[in-house]
Amino acid sequence: MLKKTRGKMLYLCACPIPGRVPGQAGQGLDQPEIVGDVPAFKTSFKVLPAQAFSESVMQTSLIPPDTLYFFGDNNFTEWGPLFQHYVPPPFRIPGTSPAYSFGIAGSGSGVPFHWHGPGFSEVIFGRKRWFLYPPDKIPHFHPNETTLAWLQHTYPTLPPAQRPLECTLRPGEVLYFPDRWWHATLNLDTSVFISTFLG
Repeated sequence: MLKKTRGKMLYLCACPIPGRVPGQAGQGLDQPEIVGDVPAFKTSFKVLPAQAFSESVMQTSLIPPDTLYFFGDNNFTEWGPLFQHYVPPPFRIPGTSPAYSFGIAGSGSGVPFHWHGPGFSEVIFGRKRWFLYPPDKIPHFHPNETTLAWLQHTYPTLPPAQRPLECTLRPGEVLYFPDRWWHATLNLDTSVFISTFLG
């Protein structure tokens, strides 16, 4: 996750992730890094020292959750420098090609139940809770209801046999989501993550 390019250290995040970032904890955190500056969902970059990036991530946790959710439709021209330094999960499905999507999201945000092709999701910073159902088990949800509202109102009413499979991803952890499996996510903290879609 850490690579030297043109004399600068580039980071995906401000904090070392055990087992995913080479070097010692804290090494080079005063070097410049590339981060996404995404107010109002603008896609632009700015160079920040790691300490300033850490402080900006902490400040985003003060923003109401519905104001910060950036994910998908990453223009590879703009995001290419980030993706070329990303070390993807070492797992493959024969005959597929990876497409990366970078995301930043506020605490309490997420996506309601949906499905698509297979892939992986990795948390870089924060925590992301996942709820999954196999393709033949359609979840009880309203597509315009947030995952947080679903968790607070619908989830407690579900009999145990109708509850989803679930887990919480932490930094450096990866989840494989199979083809056409229903899934919803809830960011428990301000989160930074990368998904690898296999097509």
